[in-house]
Amino acid sequence: MKSFQYVVRDGVGIHARPAGLLAKEVKKYQSKVVILKDGKSAEAQKLMALMGLGVKCGDSIEVQIFGDDEEIACEELKAFFENNL
Repeated sequence: MKSFQYVVRDGVGIHARPAGLLAKEVKKYQSKVVILKDGKSAEAQKLMALMGLGVKCGDSIEVQIFGDDEEIACEELKAFFENNL
């Protein structure tokens, strides 16, 4: 398992548009990607679950990646978060 912490900078947090972008992005990988916030978790490929976390600007989240391509997925997802969230 690989993981990283990220503080969301998008002004409205993880709402429909960025959640959709994230769900689409993680489908590129074989690994399972899970987002954790305040003891709750959601699979990143599930749009409604992501939005259900209620992530707002300034919130700290943890991204966990499990699977065969977790190394590359972790690096590329860090860049995705920096550029989009």
